[in-house]
Amino acid sequence: MWIRAERAGHVRPGPMRRLLRHARRDPDAVRDDIRIHAVEHLGTETGVQQQYTGAAGHIENARVGVFLACATSGGRALIDRRLDLPEHSWCTGPERRRAAGMSETVRFATEPRPAREMIAVALDAGGEAP
Repeated sequence: MWIRAERAGHVRPGPMRRLLRHARRDPDAVRDDIRIHAVEHLGTETGVQQQYTGAAGHIENARVGVFLACATSGGRALIDRRLDLPEHSWCTGPERRRAAGMSETVRFATEPRPAREMIAVALDAGGEAP
C-alpha cells in the first residue's frame, strides 16, 4: 500500500487503505474501465492470431508474451516484456506490420531468445543474478 499511496501523493498508506476497505465498487464497471483504458493506451491487436499456447495446451486465438520479473525478499515487479510474434503471419507480413505500427526490426523468435535478451538488458542496467 505504501507504493500506491506515494504515487497518489500521500505520505502514509492510511488513506489508500481506507479507500480500498470502504469503497463500494461494481466489479463489472471496474472491468469495463480497465478494458477501455487498455484499448485506448495499449495499441492495436499486434500479434493476435490462431497459434499454439502452452498455457492452453492447444491452438487458440492468442497473443503470447514473454515477461521478466524481479523478485526479492523486498517485493516483486515485472521489469520487462517482449511480444512473441507468430512467425507465418506477423513476421512475414510487412503490410500488416505497418498497419499495426510495428517496427520492422522486430523478428520472430521462440520464447528463450527474448528471455535471454531481457535478462542481459537487466544485468547491464545493474541488476544482479542469484
